[in-house]
Amino acid sequence: MLQVDQPPSKKKNSKLVLELKKVVKYRALVLMALPGLLYLFINNYLPMFGVVIAFKDYNFMKGITGSDWVGFKNFEYLFKTKDAYIITRNTILYNGAFIILTTIMGIGTAIILNEIRKRFLTKVYQTLILLPYLISMVIVSYLGLAFLDVENGFINKSILPFLGLDTISWYSEPKYWPWILTFVHLWKSIGNSCIIYYAAIIGIDHEYYEAAKIDGATKWHQIRSITIPAIMPYVSIMTLLAVGRIFYSDFGLFYQVPLNQGALTTVTSTIDTYVFRALMNLGDIGMSSAAGLYQAVVGFILVLLSNAIVSRRNKENALF
Repeated sequence: MLQVDQPPSKKKNSKLVLELKKVVKYRALVLMALPGLLYLFINNYLPMFGVVIAFKDYNFMKGITGSDWVGFKNFEYLFKTKDAYIITRNTILYNGAFIILTTIMGIGTAIILNEIRKRFLTKVYQTLILLPYLISMVIVSYLGLAFLDVENGFINKSILPFLGLDTISWYSEPKYWPWILTFVHLWKSIGNSCIIYYAAIIGIDHEYYEAAKIDGATKWHQIRSITIPAIMPYVSIMTLLAVGRIFYSDFGLFYQVPLNQGALTTVTSTIDTYVFRALMNLGDIGMSSAAGLYQAVVGFILVLLSNAIVSRRNKENALF
């Protein structure tokens, strides 16, 4: 029997009808998702109109649409400055180290938590590990001052004299701050990373471990052959998301914790803090918008590249 293909317009209409029927069928789920979708649209998509400011000489009196177009001049300010190399180097190296260390230590902590058999102790340790993540970076900066202050800091007043060492002017010695900032970041972020990996680990079927024990596998063999491969999709997704923000930095960490000390800018200045300082001094909104657009575009490209690399090795671990 001869079959006649439907015209493309009728096929589209039939697909649209099917989609509308699905919306009606799952209307309860659609209604529950509606507030979240509205929030996403208002908070994430509506402000995207503001990217045009990156190409304009923004004037408050003229507004966004009335301001003059300046092409890529706002981007030139960011890349022609003598500090461009320093802020790019700091942003990439710090974030690269943070991604690697946070992933390794988060997985390690999650595995250790999984080995604790008393649930009460597990909950206590989870809370203690997660607590720093909830503390404001402003409070963290004052905690840091309590430890590192030259005259009254705990380290200079108690620890260094006990060890027979001279006091250190922490806020004027750049060489210490890559270690201090890395330590503060890990202290704050390991709890959040650990919880995600711990949730993935407890979802692994225990029959795998039982079978491994029967075969004589040690704890290390179980971790290497069962736990790590099982959570690898989560590790890939978390890493890809982190790579997408490798050109962004934790503003509070790099601005609040060093107390914005000028002597430390060679090791604490990142793209975000540099733009903020320039915005405070020059009031140039166009330049700050250009920096934000640059970070978003580069992050998007990095996510695509990273996802392509992961997809070539294992499609199941890729984001899309």
